[in-house]
Amino acid sequence: MFRIRGLYHYYNEGQENQLTALRDINLDIKKGEFLTVIGTNGSGKSTLAKHLNALLLPSRGTVLVKGMDTREEDLLWDIRQTVGMVFQNPDNQIVATTVEEDVAFGPENLGLAPGEIKRRVAEALDIVDMGPHRFSAPHLLSGGQKQRIAIAGVIAMRPECIVLDEPTAMLDPSGRREVMETVLKLNREEGITVVHITHYMDEAVFSQRVLVMEEGRIVLSGKPREIFSQVEGIKRIGLDVPQVTDLASRLKRDGYPLSPGILTVEEMVKELCQFG
Repeated sequence: MFRIRGLYHYYNEGQENQLTALRDINLDIKKGEFLTVIGTNGSGKSTLAKHLNALLLPSRGTVLVKGMDTREEDLLWDIRQTVGMVFQNPDNQIVATTVEEDVAFGPENLGLAPGEIKRRVAEALDIVDMGPHRFSAPHLLSGGQKQRIAIAGVIAMRPECIVLDEPTAMLDPSGRREVMETVLKLNREEGITVVHITHYMDEAVFSQRVLVMEEGRIVLSGKPREIFSQVEGIKRIGLDVPQVTDLASRLKRDGYPLSPGILTVEEMVKELCQFG
């Protein structure tokens, strides 16, 4: 799906206050993969996300989306149809007075026939479990519901990949759970490639691969269990680990013979039951 080679990105390029946001990024993302990118503020994760559908262009290096070079202006439309983006604040992505009209906005701009638009809207709302709210006013919905509507608007465009740039940052725990359940469903049932940028470590547990970024570089890459087993190393970068993983680490230091890489409450309960 993506092939990135030697990617650098500079803000204020050529000026005295030039900032290097990305440094020599080399990354492949497979079709159908669920990849999570974590890092502290300023690590470059959101800048990387914006390169995946050509909202930003490389200062140096290349970003290929299904073989399409993001620097080629003639391919921009095809790239953005292939890769949809969802951002932090759902209110900034809602443009209509009803849920149905909002989800239809993208397909209408593709010039699709009314019957096809109606079919896509209904399908997208069903996927995110928001069908009963199709005639509701978006401003009356909860934060989690609004974000699911934003995701439905992207789904209706039929992208092969969705990039989510901290989509749960402004939501309460219930809203975060709603959005993550929707994202997992898109990946596992619809086969959509997902690139998820987050600062919630508990969300990263559900992905197939985790990238850790620091100062514009990828410093760690692996399965969630491999990454979060390195508790002290992750904390040195300035990140946290899932709460249950941190608890397991503390118990191991106190002498409890727990298995490495515990990520979920269920795994912790299973481990602790052996001491019963």
